[in-house]
Amino acid sequence: MTDPRDELVEHLGAMRAFAISLTRNTATADDLVQDTLVKAWTNFDKFEQGSNMRAWLFTILRNTYYSLRRKRRREVEDADGVMAENLSQKPDHDGRLNMRDFNVAFEQLNDEQREALILVGAGGFSYEEAAETCGVKVGTIKSRVNRGRARLAELMNMDEDEPMEITDVVTAGIVAQQSHA
Repeated sequence: MTDPRDELVEHLGAMRAFAISLTRNTATADDLVQDTLVKAWTNFDKFEQGSNMRAWLFTILRNTYYSLRRKRRREVEDADGVMAENLSQKPDHDGRLNMRDFNVAFEQLNDEQREALILVGAGGFSYEEAAETCGVKVGTIKSRVNRGRARLAELMNMDEDEPMEITDVVTAGIVAQQSHA
């Protein structure tokens, strides 16, 4: 009794022709035939002795082809890497380290500067609203916000116009240069 695996070689030419007719590309067809042979070899225990090996192989090839097509339909080709570049993100630890540094620096501000920064930066209050809340003039709030931001930049060894990568929206609001006039 011969091993049915020996029969695989006899069908390679027909399998390749069928794969080329499906893919219309010789390189893709060769990959498809190779994938088919791997699947057939690993699943030979499912092949029924005495049945049509060619039909079994062609069924595997056809199913593999359609599976690849379904998979590729969901994929986006990105040969130049533009899409992948847009999907990448900086590591979270940078933001957490910046947050820790910010919190340490923010605690060193005087109460009036912290209060003004929280109201205007984080709370979204206008300068007028913040001034009314604190019972001071608008110019006083503007001065506290500007001095507070400058002091934060100094404590964090940053230039005032240097962007800070912050993961917390509230903190980003405090640090942001906003005009609420």
